[in-house]
Amino acid sequence: MGKGYYISRHLATAAMVLAAIALLTIIALSVVYNREKSKNAAKFTNATTSPVPPTQKTPNEPWDKYRLPDTLSPEYYNVTLWPRLVKNANGMYIFTGISGVMFTCVKKTDLILIHSNKLNLTLFKGHHAKLTGQSGVTAPAIKTTWFQMETQYLVIQLEGKLKPGKSYWLYTEFTGELADDLEGFYRSEYMEDGEKKIIAITQMQATYARKAFPCFDEPGMKAVFHITLIHDRGTTALSNKTEKVTIDGTAVTRTIFAPTKKMSTYLIAFVVSDFKYISAKDKKGVLVRIWARKKAIEDGQGDYALKITQPILEFFEKYYNTSYPLSKSGMTMIKNKTEPWKTGVLSLTERRLFYTIRRRLPMATSRGVLFWFGNLVTLKWWNDLWLNEGFASYVEYLGADYAEPTWDMKDQTILYDLQRAFAVDSLTSSHPLSRKEEEVNTPSEISEMFNTISYSKGAAVLKMLSEFLTEPVFAKGLSNYLKQFAFGSSVYTDLWDHLQKAVDQTPGVKLPYSVHEIMNRWILQMGFPVITIDTRTGNVSQKHFLLEPEAVVDRKSEFNYEWFVPIKWMKKQQVQDQLWLLQKSGTLNLVNKNEWVLANLHVSGYFRVNYDLGNWERLLSQLESGHQVIPVVNRAQILDDAFNLARASIINITLALRTTKYLLHERKYIPWEAALRNLNYFFQLFDRSEVYGAMQAYLKKQVKPLFEYFGNISSNWTAVPSGHTDQFTQIIALSLACSTGVEGCRELTRNWFKKWMQNPHNNVIHPNLRSTVYCNAIAAGGAEEWNFGWQMFQKATVAAEAVKLRSALACTKVPWLLNRYLEYTMNPEKIRKQDATSTIGYIASNIIGQSLAWDFVRANWDYFFKMYGTGSFSFSRLISDITYRFCTPFELSQLKRFQKDNAETGFGSGTRALQQAIEKTTAKIKWLAENKEPVHQWFLSESA
Repeated sequence: MGKGYYISRHLATAAMVLAAIALLTIIALSVVYNREKSKNAAKFTNATTSPVPPTQKTPNEPWDKYRLPDTLSPEYYNVTLWPRLVKNANGMYIFTGISGVMFTCVKKTDLILIHSNKLNLTLFKGHHAKLTGQSGVTAPAIKTTWFQMETQYLVIQLEGKLKPGKSYWLYTEFTGELADDLEGFYRSEYMEDGEKKIIAITQMQATYARKAFPCFDEPGMKAVFHITLIHDRGTTALSNKTEKVTIDGTAVTRTIFAPTKKMSTYLIAFVVSDFKYISAKDKKGVLVRIWARKKAIEDGQGDYALKITQPILEFFEKYYNTSYPLSKSGMTMIKNKTEPWKTGVLSLTERRLFYTIRRRLPMATSRGVLFWFGNLVTLKWWNDLWLNEGFASYVEYLGADYAEPTWDMKDQTILYDLQRAFAVDSLTSSHPLSRKEEEVNTPSEISEMFNTISYSKGAAVLKMLSEFLTEPVFAKGLSNYLKQFAFGSSVYTDLWDHLQKAVDQTPGVKLPYSVHEIMNRWILQMGFPVITIDTRTGNVSQKHFLLEPEAVVDRKSEFNYEWFVPIKWMKKQQVQDQLWLLQKSGTLNLVNKNEWVLANLHVSGYFRVNYDLGNWERLLSQLESGHQVIPVVNRAQILDDAFNLARASIINITLALRTTKYLLHERKYIPWEAALRNLNYFFQLFDRSEVYGAMQAYLKKQVKPLFEYFGNISSNWTAVPSGHTDQFTQIIALSLACSTGVEGCRELTRNWFKKWMQNPHNNVIHPNLRSTVYCNAIAAGGAEEWNFGWQMFQKATVAAEAVKLRSALACTKVPWLLNRYLEYTMNPEKIRKQDATSTIGYIASNIIGQSLAWDFVRANWDYFFKMYGTGSFSFSRLISDITYRFCTPFELSQLKRFQKDNAETGFGSGTRALQQAIEKTTAKIKWLAENKEPVHQWFLSESA
């Protein structure tokens, strides 16, 4: 259990591109092309001499602080970069550059602090920089310069003071490594036609722009950027003007980008590659280009992206009441993640754009409108990251739903955001959406903010806000907010102000309190409530939901962990008026107490729901007698709420298990997916105990009708269903049937894989089903099957296919193969650095591989921390993956020993993930002590 599964190229291309195109098409609202400018390239020099800092410094100097002082404000950057796509004499890939930044002095100072990390700066008369005045202003001489490594500053002390209101230019020349570390300006590699190709790309978010050129690298420090790239003939840097030049005898191309609007450093992105493109114009004449590897373009993998751009663009123009201002726009598919580029070009992972990862449909592209919303109006500091990321995670569903209305995209928010957020936000180690600025300072603390709370809880809370305001009011307030703060920075209270104005201007929309008062309770305190409804009395109450009810919450809350809760509900089949629960308890108007009540209708609110036992019984009876009466998303809600309420010891575990009995009749994707996630949790708890056999037998009985159903409608698994979400349910049917031993399933997968091995050039396995087939066949086989899978992985030219194989290789039950695979993760020639942590996670999801992965990471902790710990967004996921199965006192002691043994090295961006692993393991130990035997007996009785 627990292995991912994937979808076909055409289906996944369609699914993946929707949000990606939103990301592309809306970016440019923050940009208007200005006149083209030329910039002469300069010679680049490599310097390694570095003056040292003064030996006499008092503690807590400005350069010891992670936040920039408020003395200077950048206005304009002029940056030229020259990436070398071949190794130099020292065997390194490098880039060279020159940069000029014009800044205005805000307060009198004799100190300049500018971020610079891992750059070798050329010396100007013994100093790392040169300072001149703007428009006849005389600049003071530079006294000394040095690098402050901890805070990543180039420190420049002056002999005189800079004058307030005056502008100055700071010039630097530098050399940097074009490393494969996914940070700043870096390189990516791929194979095409047997040849290794190198491309230079960027990942500036959150604090990596300083690795590309010296800059004031904070989101509120906006400026205009004029960027020039010098690159090899035959490669392309996407822009509006290129020219062929010769520099120091080398024939190169110089690409000049139009100056941007004012923007933050983390939003800069560019690509140098030999990619090809397809293009088309929309109804308004906007030229759209899709760039990708030559093979990908030839195979038509970008066609859907081109086709779907227009409806997505149409939707967001209407939604934001703002027209798309550019005459052209481009989207680039690469193998690594980068951020948006303000001149109308977007770089995405090819895998994320063309295909789905696991089951996420368009959400795998995520970030749909983040790059429009987050670019046009930028957060002032990373403590409010949720406003950008959460907003993007929410509205991407709206654009996808508009473009493909039959896909039921809005309903899937409960799977990919709400339920995902619940899992983290029910722990005492969670945190509020908006944190205090002083809590987010270091690069690792900033990186830690890119988590489930910011993304998924942010989306769920904004969805709830939109629901109780109504979508038109929400969109109106948002549009006005964006117009006022365009190309500037804001805080969340600015958004509340504009939404409140929209409420005040709309007759019929009434709130019990202001938007500020309602929403502050949801973003300034962590967690969420469980709403309990007693249908015997009509009483409704709220309580902070924690998976470990007796755990002590260290974080104080000015609201005492109470919320203003909007509750939509229904009696039997009659929708009732919305109830606002404004205190710890309230009352529902119940006339007939023998009718079932369902709260959080259409799962519009961010809370769980519990009922008295009588109402639970009535809901279970309705599910088994006619489950279609209950909305499909609420069927998923009932399953997920029940299991988590049982994990928190609020209801009996057997009551939660009974919610799965009706699945014999269920054919819809969202309820099955919700059930599968909770059952996967049970598999992880029990697959090493005697409970596992009885559980397997029960689930085999439940999934067999679904397996047979899809066998019938797919002509014995030779076709895919016509319905979009049905195709995902078909994947669940095959995956769960094989893992529980439904007759005929494993034979089916083994035969398909065997045919492919016999004819590697003709893969007869349907793309939708390949992940499940690969995993089951490799698990059932030995070294021969594994080695074949490895060879196909090495030869894979389609990104999604490579991911499927990389995941499936972790399914083997042969320990030495898993150990060898783990070793491959430390060899970039075999497993790319950006894929190493997820590969270890795949191995850890295998019952045989879990302990191997845990021991491997512990033994090589210094290496993994150095590679990923200080900034990589994937690092916290690595810790979660290798500890996911932990549920015994011995494993808890191992975790605590691991924490103690590596305290000196640290845990960086994985610090919170480690705390959560300890908390989760502690809760599981207690829960198992109380529930293991009842669960075992229930499965035994129901599987008979």
